[in-house]
Amino acid sequence: MSDGLVVVDKPGGLTSHDVVARVRRLAGTRKVGHAGTLDPMATGVLVLGTGRATRLLGHLMLTEKAYDATIRLGVSTVTDDAEGDVLTVAPVDGIDEEQVREALARFVGDIEQVPTAVSAVKVDGKRSYQRVREGEEVALEARPVTIHELTVGAVRRSSGEGPASVDVDVALRCSSGTYVRAIARDLGAALGVGGHLTALRRTAVGPYRLPDARTLDQLAEEFSVMPLADAARAAFPSYDLDAEQAQAVRYGRPLPLELDILTAVFAPDGEFLALYAPRDGAARAVAVFVG
Repeated sequence: MSDGLVVVDKPGGLTSHDVVARVRRLAGTRKVGHAGTLDPMATGVLVLGTGRATRLLGHLMLTEKAYDATIRLGVSTVTDDAEGDVLTVAPVDGIDEEQVREALARFVGDIEQVPTAVSAVKVDGKRSYQRVREGEEVALEARPVTIHELTVGAVRRSSGEGPASVDVDVALRCSSGTYVRAIARDLGAALGVGGHLTALRRTAVGPYRLPDARTLDQLAEEFSVMPLADAARAAFPSYDLDAEQAQAVRYGRPLPLELDILTAVFAPDGEFLALYAPRDGAARAVAVFVG
């Protein structure tokens, strides 16, 4: 079993834990974790780590993410997505494309967002979604998130069966911890008609993008990982050490380096050794990946 990252193109209908279980079987190890979940409905980039790379995952969760999504206006649901029961239906005759674009523009930047009630946020030690499933009404506190960019694509009226609605295609880059379902909910609330998410595809987690991803079927045919050193160089600034510095890192000692942020440090032969960060006037170990 190799230590490294596996960038999966998650299919719809599977939980992130389902994907982890599948990769455990393919990798032949239970030491597999993931960096940030995807809802069962969602598809796209899910970053997994095997072996020592599982210790890298917690540091990757702070990176920005990108999504393509479709928001349906005129219908709200319990879960703020298409998997939940319908809560309200409202007429959308008065909603036009200009209103939608103006409303979405107000979501860009640093905002306070209330997570969707059916989420993994803990309330008094219990997951919010568990409380909702048990019939409780959950009121979560708003938390700061950042929408770096939000591009509005097609805005179209529904046709066919079901209540009349307006579908909005969006692409966004956002901070980790942002709930795209909550954007759908809040857009619907801002326009007074309700809203929910009907499609979500994650196109990037930090530097790992859809072109890097492989489907579960492809992994079943040929399983391989992104080597730990390549994964670290892709995700963090890198610093190549000399032999003496590399030896110090193996003991977790501080280094007399001027680092700006969390940095991956490497031995002269290219081996990934550790993550170091500036603290108290020196570079100090955050996580060491070698003995």
